[in-house]
Amino acid sequence: MSEIPAKATGSEDPSGGVRARAAGAFASDASPAAERAHDGLRDAGTASGEAVWQSSPPGSIYDYIKVASFSIGPDGLVDQWSLRAEQIFGISADRAVGMDPIEAFIDPDLRERGERKMAEILDGREWTGVVPFRMPDPVPGGGRGERGLAEVYVMPTRGLDGDKAAVCIVVDVRTLRSIETDLAASQAIFGQSPFGFLLIDADLRVRRANQRFASVFGGSPDDHRGKGVHDYLPRPEAERVSATLRRVLETGDSITDMHVTGFVPGSEERRHWSINLYRVHSGTGRPIGIAWLGIDITARRAAAREAAAARRNLALLNEAGARIGNSLDLETTARELLDVVVPGFCDLATVDLYQGLLAGDETPPGLADGSAELRRVAFSSAVSDAPYSATGAPVAVGAVHHFPFNSPCADALRTARPQSIPGEEGGLVQSTLAIPMVAHDTVVGLAQFSRTKGSEPFGDRDRDLAWELAARAAVCIDNARLYRREHERALILQRSLLPPGDPVASGLDIACRYLPGNVSTGRPSEVGGDWFDVIELPGHRTALVVGDVMGRGLRAAVAMGELRTAVRTLALLDLEPAEVLSALDEIARGLGTPGGVQQATRAARRPREADLSEVYLATCVYAVYDSVTRRCTFANAGHLPPVLVEPGEPALMLDVPPGMPLGVGGEPFEEVEVDLPEGALLALYTDGLVESRDHPLDEGLQAFVGALTDPTRPLEDVCDHVLNTLDTHHGEDDIALLMARVQGLPADSVGDWTLPREPRSVGRAREYARTRLLSWDLEPLVDTTELLVSELVTNALRYGEGEIRLRLLLDRTLVCEVWDAGLVQPRRRRARDTDEGGRGLQLVGLLSAAWGSRRTPRGKTVWFELPLPDGETGLTDPAEALLSLF
Repeated sequence: MSEIPAKATGSEDPSGGVRARAAGAFASDASPAAERAHDGLRDAGTASGEAVWQSSPPGSIYDYIKVASFSIGPDGLVDQWSLRAEQIFGISADRAVGMDPIEAFIDPDLRERGERKMAEILDGREWTGVVPFRMPDPVPGGGRGERGLAEVYVMPTRGLDGDKAAVCIVVDVRTLRSIETDLAASQAIFGQSPFGFLLIDADLRVRRANQRFASVFGGSPDDHRGKGVHDYLPRPEAERVSATLRRVLETGDSITDMHVTGFVPGSEERRHWSINLYRVHSGTGRPIGIAWLGIDITARRAAAREAAAARRNLALLNEAGARIGNSLDLETTARELLDVVVPGFCDLATVDLYQGLLAGDETPPGLADGSAELRRVAFSSAVSDAPYSATGAPVAVGAVHHFPFNSPCADALRTARPQSIPGEEGGLVQSTLAIPMVAHDTVVGLAQFSRTKGSEPFGDRDRDLAWELAARAAVCIDNARLYRREHERALILQRSLLPPGDPVASGLDIACRYLPGNVSTGRPSEVGGDWFDVIELPGHRTALVVGDVMGRGLRAAVAMGELRTAVRTLALLDLEPAEVLSALDEIARGLGTPGGVQQATRAARRPREADLSEVYLATCVYAVYDSVTRRCTFANAGHLPPVLVEPGEPALMLDVPPGMPLGVGGEPFEEVEVDLPEGALLALYTDGLVESRDHPLDEGLQAFVGALTDPTRPLEDVCDHVLNTLDTHHGEDDIALLMARVQGLPADSVGDWTLPREPRSVGRAREYARTRLLSWDLEPLVDTTELLVSELVTNALRYGEGEIRLRLLLDRTLVCEVWDAGLVQPRRRRARDTDEGGRGLQLVGLLSAAWGSRRTPRGKTVWFELPLPDGETGLTDPAEALLSLF
């Protein structure tokens, strides 16, 4: 082919310079390797005068623009057809050569004009224009081919023989327009995009940057050409990003929302970006680089952190509300607080409470002295089990300490304001929050929250959260403190109302046990109304009482105390057991009525509209044991039956009519007398011993009866065996257990005589008393006893009825009883100086340790009691006693 002259008609360029811009754009996107090849080409041409053609790695613009060429001979027919022409027009060279291009590609209505242009071209004129064309029919006679639009550049030429010919260069205009659109989009992305955009070549160097990227990192977009990621990011982060870029370039896998951290020039603030990476290909599909799209997410990350912190704080507050305060125990509540905050909020934490508050001292509302003694009640650590030492010397849990007056912790306690304490140089702790625990305007202690070095420092939001957590825990701790105080007071009250020490009774070996509710479990609980009592009665008799006020708390304890006091008062009146319970029933009904028993009696005649919360109900079993006859009389008010174990026999529950509980009223109580053999074991108890949620009452009673197998063991051992055998650790109710072993008075310790109603009986009574006392080796008591027996027998002759009975009982004391059938009780009065009589009972009161009278089924009994001589207690001289009466 002959040489093509360099001639063109630029005014007829229909593309408007698109080709030039496209060529310039793609030339600017070439890689350094391509630039070096281009420079080599230019240098070689300059040096030798010949062009050395090379293929650059990114490819050529002709990979994107469809350009073809063919030549036309002197006859106007195609004589050469290029491979690109085959790709554009879809016609092979064999078929195309010899075709008339006007007939083959131009519509019939444009052929005449086309033939004129062809003639002008063959006449030696150049021509450039846009020509609509259609593809020839693939099959002759078939349907019409596809249509297109091409820019044609026709250049006249001559053949070897000098004939005129032409060379045609054809460009697909549709492809040019597509490239124009793509270039516009590219310009929009680089020039108008609000996101940072980079084109990175195969050497991981920036080939192009948009204005947004340049505005962040400084300079113009051209200033960033040739830079790498190490010029923008810290070394560790740059290495990670470089490895990711290589992986994208090698595999073609895109990366979405990759987070990158770094700094921008002129700022120390850490910035965060979200990066999207994808591989870029040439028109031939060859990888030529990577596209980088970056979005600044620093503000979004900060907002996300704030939102996450808010969610974490809410979660902590919800957890605190669910976990703190479930127990009314001070130490447990403090540990619950630390379980919530470690490690979710801090790494180390402690709780210190004022020692005075723990000891039950009252502190007035207000701000406490920060230097007062505190006790460390809880400690928790996520990093170490060593004692906490962030703000001073280590303090072990349970130790009592105090903060120096000028220390931040003391200041926090004194001002009731949180303090932030920086960590010591070289220490483990980064910072500490000292938060006073304030409840109801009272500072109860101090909570310290610490974070170790490397953790996020405390902020204002953390301080507010710590204050809220400490405030919630402080309220729970203060409630637990108040509850503990009330519980201890009620327990002290309850214990003060129970018999002190080990009760002693005539003719009985006594052992008892009392377990307040939840003592065995270690959990605080309201005290109950269980009680027991052992009351000594005249004549070496003993009253055994076990009762249970329904309900719990201070009301139950107070009601129990009132009923116990009433029982002791009624017992001293020497009433029968059924009469005692009837009187107790009236008293119990009056406990819930402001007007007392009489008001309760009147209210019983009207329709009951009283508040049931003020109704006091109680169960009670009352037994009177006579050590002389070994006979026991029982009366029961809705209580569990007593258990009796006779020697050699299995334990059995006594059939005592239960009656109605005290406080119900309207029903009489029945009595049952039981003769107890020597060595028999009697057990009285409350329902807490035999009943719980896990063990029904029937099972508990059977287990209790089964545990009493050996009545000959020491009573203390029997009590321990019962408590260890039964389920006494449930802590649901108080447990009272009273056990007595029968040890009746021996026959030689009893003197019993019947005297006729005659004056000589006074002398006989003195003689009987002297003889028996001498036989008991009680000679020091002979004179006093003779005098007092003479006085009582004389009164029985003068004021009594029926025959007279004299009885002497020797046990821990000496008791003398004078019986008669009269119903009139003796009454002590003070005689005037001029009275000849009336001083007998005064004399009895002066010489005896105690005296009194009681009713009997057949009259009355007047008695007095003398202590046994032991060398320490001096006896009153009868002569001095007589003289003291005048």
